[in-house]
Amino acid sequence: MAELNGTPIGLEDLQVLALTNYGHFTSMRVEDGRVRGLSLHLARLVRDCRAVFGVELDVDRVREFARRLVPAVGACVVRVTVFDPAMDVGQVGSDAHPQVLVTTRPAGPLPLPPLRVQSVVYTRDLPAVKSVGLFGSLRHRRAAQRAGFDDALFVDPRSVISEGGTWNVGFVKDGEVSWPDADCLVGTTMELLRRVHPSTMDSVRLADLADFDAVFATNIGIGVRAIGGVDDLVLPGSHPVIEQLRKEYDELPGDPL
Repeated sequence: MAELNGTPIGLEDLQVLALTNYGHFTSMRVEDGRVRGLSLHLARLVRDCRAVFGVELDVDRVREFARRLVPAVGACVVRVTVFDPAMDVGQVGSDAHPQVLVTTRPAGPLPLPPLRVQSVVYTRDLPAVKSVGLFGSLRHRRAAQRAGFDDALFVDPRSVISEGGTWNVGFVKDGEVSWPDADCLVGTTMELLRRVHPSTMDSVRLADLADFDAVFATNIGIGVRAIGGVDDLVLPGSHPVIEQLRKEYDELPGDPL
């Protein structure tokens, strides 16, 4: 299902999003009308709207539009995309009037099996912004999958790990959790886990991974998912700390949308 500002979206409105592809979004897993980290999702939309369009976003309207498409019972993933249907690729410098597109899709069952990922040197444009410009991430995901992996893991030219294609990465060593001290998009799942589970921020290179007990990925779609391999390195497909993180995340009550 898809609605623009609370009404069914037309083809002309979608053309700008498809052809100009300028905007930002957030995706939320909604379970029985509740969202873990709702305030973080809304704050991201406000922050990114300022960065991308230079205007303020009315989050009350966003919640109103999202509630229209969310079932009262069950789980789904709601994506809120903010873009300007009137924006032209040749005149992107004009004053923006961003609108709110809400789409939904079924939420898959959790937990998911371990990921096998391929490292690639890549840094997204404006890593702190969750933009709709996913070409680079998807190009590397496609290449990784064509090579027999599940996804791509991004590193900088010094092999310092930052993030995955659409997820954050975390590390476990001696029972402790750490996150990359690198330019990346801090996801809502990552931020929620940082609030409920003690952790540190560390610079981790690919060569360091062999010293860790486990590696995992997080986002709203996958929750907490073990990474069972990076390039040729085989990692544990499960670990007590990953199970603990998953339990702590699952027990978060969420907020009414």
